[in-house]
Amino acid sequence: MATPTDTGPLATLRRGIPDRYLTPDDIAEIFDVPKETVYQWRKKRIGPPGFRIGKHLRYDPADVHAYVTGRKSADQHAA
Repeated sequence: MATPTDTGPLATLRRGIPDRYLTPDDIAEIFDVPKETVYQWRKKRIGPPGFRIGKHLRYDPADVHAYVTGRKSADQHAA
């Protein structure tokens, strides 16, 4: 039987691209930050890129993965 940690957004990203777009709640859980931080990142254009479906904000898991990869590369080059 799967536990919540086996099926949540973090586990899904570890296994590969999920079969659904991510919500701000998912992003907050993945990065272990408050949901308000996710909205501030979007406002300041410093977090993973999101897009609107009607009034709903969504994130493409591939874009989130690319964002993390880019951050890791930038940190390694700065060190």
